[in-house]
Amino acid sequence: MTKKVNDQPVQVILSNQMGYERIAMACSATFAQMFGFTQNRIEDLKTIVAEATINAMEHGNKGRPDAKVAIFIHSEDDAIYVTVIDEGDGIYEFPPNPDIDRIINSLDPPIGFGLFLIKQLADHVEFNKMKDGGHMVKMAVKMKT
Repeated sequence: MTKKVNDQPVQVILSNQMGYERIAMACSATFAQMFGFTQNRIEDLKTIVAEATINAMEHGNKGRPDAKVAIFIHSEDDAIYVTVIDEGDGIYEFPPNPDIDRIINSLDPPIGFGLFLIKQLADHVEFNKMKDGGHMVKMAVKMKT
């Protein structure tokens, strides 16, 4: 059962600084705890938020220190929705699913592993180029019992 805390979304604007993804992770975890999510689902949420934020910083914003990443978190029904927005052009071509065994054995670089994790852990994912510039990733994590 979802706890109704507030209808207002959480908005976090981060400097494009590696390590700041932990701020987004902490915010999303606290938000999920307030709504009664299980620890396993909170860990899933933290992982997808971290991966999307890191991808936004590295690939979307190309590491530019003057760029920003915006994270919006809200709940609806029995799900938490997270949108991560960067200042980049978006994904033109998705990498193939990574070979996990080859990555673990250091035979392949972890290219595409973050996107793979997001798609595996989120209940819904969509990628959208914004008409005024920038790129957004929308994700949903349902409360599962």
